[in-house]
Amino acid sequence: MLRTVGKSLFVCPPHHPAGSLELCPAVLFFCRPRCSGIPYVPQPRDKSVSARSVISFYNQSAIDIAAEKPSVRLTPTTILYAGKSPDNSHILRSAQYLYKELPVRVAHRIRDFRHLPFIVGCNPTILHVHELYIRSFHLLSEFPPVEDFESEEKYTKLVKDLLDDHKDVVTLLAEGFRESRKHIKEYKVIQDFLDRMLTSRLGIRMLAQHHIALHQEKPNYVGIVCTQMSLKKIIEKWADFSRQVCEYKYGFAPRVRVLGHVGVVFPYIPLPLDYILPELLKNAMRATCEQHADNPVNMPDVTVTIANNDVDFIIRISDKGGGMPREILEKVMQYHFTTCGSEMDPASENLDGLGTMMSAMNDGPNGAGPMYGKRQQPKARNPVSEDLVEFVGRSGSNGFGFGLPTSRAYAEYLGGSLTYNTMQGIGTDVYLRLRHIDGNYESFRI
Repeated sequence: MLRTVGKSLFVCPPHHPAGSLELCPAVLFFCRPRCSGIPYVPQPRDKSVSARSVISFYNQSAIDIAAEKPSVRLTPTTILYAGKSPDNSHILRSAQYLYKELPVRVAHRIRDFRHLPFIVGCNPTILHVHELYIRSFHLLSEFPPVEDFESEEKYTKLVKDLLDDHKDVVTLLAEGFRESRKHIKEYKVIQDFLDRMLTSRLGIRMLAQHHIALHQEKPNYVGIVCTQMSLKKIIEKWADFSRQVCEYKYGFAPRVRVLGHVGVVFPYIPLPLDYILPELLKNAMRATCEQHADNPVNMPDVTVTIANNDVDFIIRISDKGGGMPREILEKVMQYHFTTCGSEMDPASENLDGLGTMMSAMNDGPNGAGPMYGKRQQPKARNPVSEDLVEFVGRSGSNGFGFGLPTSRAYAEYLGGSLTYNTMQGIGTDVYLRLRHIDGNYESFRI
């Protein structure tokens, strides 16, 4: 079907309503120079896939079919107790599960991109992510069946490559929605899109990294599941790193005390905690430093309290950073683009869950990012492994205000919650509650 928009002629796919240009995905590729003034050139590895990714805006039949299928979500207990077989058949079964599951989940996300408001989907940065998912769908769905260890090895390499291709997706989405936020009329539509996109991405990465980790032998680990996770050690690791970043930025940092059930050990997946915890600790430390900048010698501690029970565990992070004023309370868990105007609201910058401190965390203590530059870097007392720094950096969005809302979305995806109580003039308590995965009670599904 042909449609005229201004002086331009577009082709709308047959399944798209002729009277509703706003949601038409087919015109995205050709209209983007008019929408943004910035031409976009995709750079896939394979030219034939590049052609298909554009054509797929018109012929979506394979994606349409896959998007109608339900995803098969596994409980952590399932992957924990699947066990390891002497003949490594568990690795082959894992690959065969991903072979069927990943195209479906990617198709679901492509369907969400199609339903974005037209002017938002037109944004070159968001369109880049959209095309990246289309390309990934074709690579996954057209891969030959995984029937033996030779094909499993090739499939695992493909999965690794795609993980690397998608490493900057959150940053790109944050940038694209920031550029488009003045055109967004209904915040709930975008919030729901981002919640689904970010949590689905977390689930896909956990499944993919679990399969990759099954090839490795690591004490107390089954894939990505740590069978003897010490919550206190993970908190101390990220508290120490956050203090180093804080000391570099402000010249001082509050101490962190860990109280409560400090000796608890249980099976869990550390990966999402490696995103959420530094976000919460960083915010508490930054608020404390800025509130007590005139008297850093007597700066109050940031207190982390662990509470564990049979069903779930709770982490409370308490600071004396002055709390938050009433007028911004409703914005704390919102994505940045709710701020009106073309420039970022100063209040939004103060609330930003990924500020300049996160930029340094993205680079890690051994990096040379914007905060470290060429100056001498602080020596790490408890170095954070490169893969965890990489995870935080790739999951973060470099100052776009995605930190807290993403942490909240992750917590809810994991069957828990992220809430807060604040007393203006005193401080803030943040509560992270997550369910156990030992199988004794109902848990979340990945």
